[in-house]
Amino acid sequence: MGGAARFRLLAALRERDGLSVSEIAALIGVDQPRASRLVNDSAERGLVTRRADERDARRSVVELTALGRSILSTTTESRRTAVADAMAGFSDEEAATFAALLGRFVESWTRREP
Repeated sequence: MGGAARFRLLAALRERDGLSVSEIAALIGVDQPRASRLVNDSAERGLVTRRADERDARRSVVELTALGRSILSTTTESRRTAVADAMAGFSDEEAATFAALLGRFVESWTRREP
């Protein structure tokens, strides 16, 4: 299962642990069957666990494991380092311009119709 989707899953759970598969699908931008496969694959790898929701036993919630948190932390730091290295040759003005343009792009991208 894709690394980018798995990263988004782990990041979503870091922000709000105890999400349902439907909530995960909406947050990471995939359909529910793909989110379910992603959760199952991540559970097999020991990155997340599923348990019955204490408020509604018909529903299960997904939570990060210690291994999932560790891998997310390592991956996040690696990505930060890669971005810093890639931007090392940018002047402060160029970096600010790039950040502003990228911000506009992301905002426009997330508003578009699927």
